Amino acid sequence: MTATRELAWTDIPELARLEGEAFPDDAWSEASWWSELAGRPRRDYLVVEREGELAAYGGIDRGGQVADLMTITVVPGHRGSGLGDGLLDELESRAESDGAEAMMLEVRADNAPAKALYDRRGYEVLRVRRGYYQPGNVDALVMRKLLGERGTQA
Repeated sequence: MTATRELAWTDIPELARLEGEAFPDDAWSEASWWSELAGRPRRDYLVVEREGELAAYGGIDRGGQVADLMTITVVPGHRGSGLGDGLLDELESRAESDGAEAMMLEVRADNAPAKALYDRRGYEVLRVRRGYYQPGNVDALVMRKLLGERGTQA
């Protein structure tokens, strides 16, 4: 069984642990998660539980006409199951219902699965930030989607 719910403060230690596994070079710390949680209602975070464990999480910054996707992660072992599409759909819906006309995000240029998700969902590359992610000197792709264009799910 899969359930999506609001992020709770009790999720923070597990999120920090999962971040460390998913993004060893630039994981959000517990302090970062506390800061994000304190940013409510402007910040809106969701977690997806499957079979009693945290399987995905993501959040947006509600910045008016343009919302920012702050993070979205599907935990290894749950990837390829459609959780990313479903979570992104819910985050886009929340942004749109709050008045956003577009969603912006940054993604590592070497993150092929995430880039494929965003391409499939109708996001376009606006610019490249050369060497943005360190260590590794990896470019960041700045992408945007107009929210009236919901994209397709393949």
